[in-house]
Amino acid sequence: MQRFAQACEEIAGTTKKLLKTGIVADYLQSRTIDEAAISAVFLSGRPFPAWEETTLQVGGRLLWRVVAELAGKDESALTQSYRKHGDLGAVAGDLLPDRPTQGLAILEVEAAFRGISQARGPAAKTALVRALLARATPLEAKYITKIMTGDLRIGLKESLVEDAIARAYGGPAADVLKAGGLKTGYLKNVQRANMLLGDIGQTLRLAAEGKLAEARMRLFHPLGFMLASPVDSPEEGLSYFAEVAVEDKYDGIRAQAHVSGSEVKFFSRTRDEITESFPELPAALADLPQDAILDGEIVAWAPNDHVAPTNLSANAAQAAGAVPAGTQAPSPEVATGQARPFSILQQRLGRKKVSDKMLREIPVAFLVFDVLYASGELVIDRPLRERARILDDLLTATNHPDLRRKSSNLGQGNIAHGRTGEQTRLTFEKEDGPVPARIIRAPVFRASSPDELEALFAAAQERGNEGLMIKDLDSSYTPGKRGKAWLKMKRELATLDVVVTSVEYGHGKRIGVLSDYTFAVRDGDKLVNIGKAYSGLTDAEIAEMTKWFLDHTIPDRQGDDQGFRRVVEPKIVLEVAFNNMMESDRHESGYALRFPRIVRLRPDKSAEDADTIERAREIFEKQGQKARLFMGSRSADRR
Repeated sequence: MQRFAQACEEIAGTTKKLLKTGIVADYLQSRTIDEAAISAVFLSGRPFPAWEETTLQVGGRLLWRVVAELAGKDESALTQSYRKHGDLGAVAGDLLPDRPTQGLAILEVEAAFRGISQARGPAAKTALVRALLARATPLEAKYITKIMTGDLRIGLKESLVEDAIARAYGGPAADVLKAGGLKTGYLKNVQRANMLLGDIGQTLRLAAEGKLAEARMRLFHPLGFMLASPVDSPEEGLSYFAEVAVEDKYDGIRAQAHVSGSEVKFFSRTRDEITESFPELPAALADLPQDAILDGEIVAWAPNDHVAPTNLSANAAQAAGAVPAGTQAPSPEVATGQARPFSILQQRLGRKKVSDKMLREIPVAFLVFDVLYASGELVIDRPLRERARILDDLLTATNHPDLRRKSSNLGQGNIAHGRTGEQTRLTFEKEDGPVPARIIRAPVFRASSPDELEALFAAAQERGNEGLMIKDLDSSYTPGKRGKAWLKMKRELATLDVVVTSVEYGHGKRIGVLSDYTFAVRDGDKLVNIGKAYSGLTDAEIAEMTKWFLDHTIPDRQGDDQGFRRVVEPKIVLEVAFNNMMESDRHESGYALRFPRIVRLRPDKSAEDADTIERAREIFEKQGQKARLFMGSRSADRR
């Protein structure tokens, strides 16, 4: 473990990606295959392979107490060290004593992590963490703590570990380019194997044995989600590619459904399983004719008998492709239903048991818009137009009599199909109770001009949705990547997805709860504060978050003798809206938000999904352009 920690120190000491990759490759080659496989997982910043559902369930507060006890230091010494380093692992490395008998093998650390994950209760976990860190050298303890908190902070992403595996086990010298990198084909094989397996350690083993081609898709291990880039206008939305597929942008949570026979699981964008929050959905997919991975959005759903009369004009509906030209807009009686606001869906999130009352009052739908795996094959490399046909065929093939069945959760039901224009709908309808579970093929429209796209946008907003998704029909599906192949168009006050870094107790009726949140955007491998907000969440949400923040506090009393302010683990993501952005030296980002307010909690996103300083700068610059245009038009009016 000491050699691992030394390699991490070397990696942290350079900003050059090729040099980082070389350090990792050299380290991996110096270890046995077992040690290298576990090291690859640790270097990815996690204690266990990605596909596993195993977690340590050890918070920063517990680690802080253990480090303080083993260091024999008082609170002020730890706080001073934390202010210096900004990282609990670095505090452990700074303050823990060095003894001659210390030192751990990397296989021992992995075994200890397994033991901690299996322990039940804070006391048992604390004892195991204390025993582990007591045996570690200070440098080992530094990186053991970092792995346990899920953040190495050495500028090393999993993609660079993949590069290093390719470099370490890439075959004969003839496969190495003069530039120092490997041929693209071999690296792609490593990347693909890791994507299929969700286990970079197993990927390393296959690479070392020359068996990368043997990697097979491991269902119920979520793949990365393809991401979209924002656009501000219909003109920009049509400027990147010739043919576009257009869908509504729904106000729900992105989800990936894995289906194999009667087993169905749903995963969020953070790759956490969320099936328990939506127990009525799996039965609606359990009889697909083949194994599949589907991409879509879970939304709170108002069935057709609960939908208020639509204001969608006939012209807007025709432009949207919802009805043929010359006919009236669809009435609520024939509509499948419509999505409800995210605030309603949020009541279902994070629950291990959903009551019958909540199932009745907040039914949900899974709106499917893509397929990643079908017919025993990963199809992400195929163009969107082809994946759309595969998806339509997959859903249509479920229309057969065998789908009338009994279910312990839903009773008898049936699958009904219908087509409206280019829309395919697959709906599971419960016959003996009020709880519907709907799987709906998300409607896809076409647009070839800004006016048509504007009409589609207006129609989407009239349906209560956020805006539009604009997709290149020739695009492949790129997991975890944000590019210009998928675009999102919304019109609202500017918003940012931010990470909470510190919290404060409120005033008045909020005197006893942590309700004032300071938040940050990403700047490379660090977080830089950009604002503070205290409005937007409900009292129930604030109470729930107060408990979480108290359990994940990192003591830091700089300028706060009464414990009024708490530095917290940077894991909670918020969506915040604001009126405009100003340059300011108040925050490390160099910007400050004017009138920020919390739109919603984003439990479906991790800190890595938060917006970047580049995105903030882009908003600031566009804001300035709009202001100059406005002032120019006013000057023209005066003339």
